[in-house]
Amino acid sequence: MRLKAMVVLALGGFLAVAPTGLAQNAPSQNLLLNQLNQPGGMAGGAGGSSVNRAAGGARATSRMGDATEAEAGAIAVTPLGDANRPAGVATAVFGASLFTREAAAVSDAPNPNYIINPGDRVSVRVWGAIEAEALGQVDSAGMLFLPQIGPVRVAGTRAGDLQRVVEAEVRRIYTQQVQVYAVLLSTQRIGVFVTGFVRMPGRFGGSAADSVIDFLVRAGGVDTARGSYRDIQLRRGGGVVANLDLYRFLLHGQLPALRLQEGDTLVVGRQHAVVGADGAVRNNYLFEVPGRAMSGRELIELARPLPSATNAIIQGSRDGRPFSRYVTLSELQSAWMTDQDTVSFITDSPSRTIRVNVEGSRIGPSVLVADRDTQLCNLLNYIAVDPLLANTQGVFLLRPRVAAQQGRTMEEALDRLERQLFLATSQTTGVSLIRTNEAQLVSQFIARGRRTRPDGLVVVMDQNGQCAPVRLEDGDVIVIPERSQTVLVSGEVNAPRAILWQANLTVADYVRQAGGYGPRGSSSTMMIRRASGELVLDLSQTPRPGDELIALPRLDPRYLQMLTDFTQVAFQIAFAARAVR
Repeated sequence: MRLKAMVVLALGGFLAVAPTGLAQNAPSQNLLLNQLNQPGGMAGGAGGSSVNRAAGGARATSRMGDATEAEAGAIAVTPLGDANRPAGVATAVFGASLFTREAAAVSDAPNPNYIINPGDRVSVRVWGAIEAEALGQVDSAGMLFLPQIGPVRVAGTRAGDLQRVVEAEVRRIYTQQVQVYAVLLSTQRIGVFVTGFVRMPGRFGGSAADSVIDFLVRAGGVDTARGSYRDIQLRRGGGVVANLDLYRFLLHGQLPALRLQEGDTLVVGRQHAVVGADGAVRNNYLFEVPGRAMSGRELIELARPLPSATNAIIQGSRDGRPFSRYVTLSELQSAWMTDQDTVSFITDSPSRTIRVNVEGSRIGPSVLVADRDTQLCNLLNYIAVDPLLANTQGVFLLRPRVAAQQGRTMEEALDRLERQLFLATSQTTGVSLIRTNEAQLVSQFIARGRRTRPDGLVVVMDQNGQCAPVRLEDGDVIVIPERSQTVLVSGEVNAPRAILWQANLTVADYVRQAGGYGPRGSSSTMMIRRASGELVLDLSQTPRPGDELIALPRLDPRYLQMLTDFTQVAFQIAFAARAVR
């Protein structure tokens, strides 16, 4: 299809792209977003691009002014998929989740990897050319006697290999027409002492197939405040058989293949130094240090910081005095942490870009990524609109930070209004009853005000439709309203409705077509709200298409002491209602 020329119209500070000479079957509203290659233009060109600039690469920015809240500060993000992580410092000890389950009942069914020991019960049956059956315990020599065959050594054999071992011994004597079935019935019952810093020390029964973790679970697990996960001893006959470090099992799945015996003792040692990691990490835990200090390199390996982490704050105590140090991640690797230190991983590098949403009458993407110092007027030059549909003079911003400020201001006004209402005194009983009824009405108004959520509207267009040099913030929403041919008359009028705009009509004419002012309406409380959010109190100005004429209620004189707060809340509710509508 042959390319057609494009006519670019500069309207209200940004581009309205209108096609000319398009094929007849191409819809006129199918407009394209300009991809300009110029300084401050869209990404995709060479150098100087301010919109959709890649985040990588250093760029010197020189501008006047101080840092704003939009530039933010140090933040600690959480990993994806971990929405339930509690905020604040780490409180859970790494490895404590091993002992959150209840102790499993002792089962006679052996593990296939269990090594058969003397005392275990084995069943063997041979049929065919010879009939033989043995059901009993493995003797102290590790043998099981089979009639007409003799003793067969089964001690030291895996439970899963018992069939193969016995069958090989039988076929060594009877080579033909012999079938063998061998199975381990149950393992030897043993009692193991678990002591040290566990929740419930004592003697616990089990089978020889149970692991060290099974007996620790029966003892309630390691005491998280006093016990060690890295210093557990298995003692037998007065000596130490093995030392266990549960971190090797937690991190690498390595657990020594220990054969627990009757009378063994598991001793959980006292807790060593503990270092906490929180913030932008995957493992938000308290980690135990084998010695008295932990290197930053080891902590990074255990905590696994997120890619967004750039710095860390080390807090603790040294020589009995509070200690704090701020380091980069590279400096943290060579630092040392001692007992009760906490390391908070944070993102302390300002983003080079901001994300801005575009809503309303637009063409093209609804999300734009721009440099942090991008101004609204520059960004508007790269938003394509249809000039017949978009009201380019009514553009406004919705800013989350402003919405939060409006919410705080509104709450303060409502609190003041509530105090004035309920602290007022009455001279007589009749006046008290009247005030009680009036208080109920005002209380309903206050309740409605508390439910109102400001939208953070920022007026960015002047009376001539030119945008102000406003620096955009991350999360801003640029709203481009559609053109309207009506004027909405609302508030204290007899017939609120939308009226077709006419160039020669004044405010009084529109109010007259809406049935005139109501009992509580007056021209002194009338205001004009432009599509851009601008408020005009000068009623001599001519309404424009898309304007809204609002007749606020006239207050009774006895409420004049509440007028300031009441009016402020009413304005905020009116703004929020506009966003909802």
